Amino acid sequence: MKNSTKGKSLRRQVVSRLVILMAIAASLTVLPTCRLGAQSVLDQFSYDNLQPTGLRFELGALGASRLRGAMAGALRFDAGNIAPRVRVLLGLSYFRSDFSQSALNDFANKIRALVNDPDSNFTVNVGQIRWSDLTGDLDLQYAFPQSQTLTTFLGAGVGVHLRHGSGTAIDGTFVQDALDGLFPAANVTIGVEARLTGQVALSAEGRGVVSQGLSTASLSVGLMYRFHGWGGAAH
Repeated sequence: MKNSTKGKSLRRQVVSRLVILMAIAASLTVLPTCRLGAQSVLDQFSYDNLQPTGLRFELGALGASRLRGAMAGALRFDAGNIAPRVRVLLGLSYFRSDFSQSALNDFANKIRALVNDPDSNFTVNVGQIRWSDLTGDLDLQYAFPQSQTLTTFLGAGVGVHLRHGSGTAIDGTFVQDALDGLFPAANVTIGVEARLTGQVALSAEGRGVVSQGLSTASLSVGLMYRFHGWGGAAH
């Protein structure tokens, strides 16, 4: 009986070791393939094709989590392709808008909480608060050619927002200090570009931005001028 038990234990050890050896052999076979696949993808990225290819002017409507609706304008510089169908865009945009009533009420409530008044028989009037935003963006957009004259694109990027708050009741106060500053952001874009002539294209773009203290969504139309004709577009 003991010999039988020892035999079974020995067989289990042998089988388990064989399984381990097979797993190691399989991993050694798969890992080089994965490395080659990752390397082949990385090999497609190159700075060689980065060059000034176009400039786009945009104008559109913007909605924000704490602001009333606003118009936003932007300039976007097409810096060429960093990989097949992947273009690099450098952007500079600006908007200015008033705080929504709900945001003003939140500010007033926060200020009330800082006041030590046992009777609480006072009111807080923060007036009108305006926020301006100057943004620098770096976007990567992947192009999906639909025809010789029509291209759709999908992208993502990062940005830095320089914001300034202003208002009669907050100028020179800690409230204005809290609204001013540099804030990092991330964005996603989706859009379409239609070629009108050899060097001019009409574009429409939706952009969503998430940033500290403010999230926005915008829809804009624009005109792209290509310095070297349509050959400079992502393809």
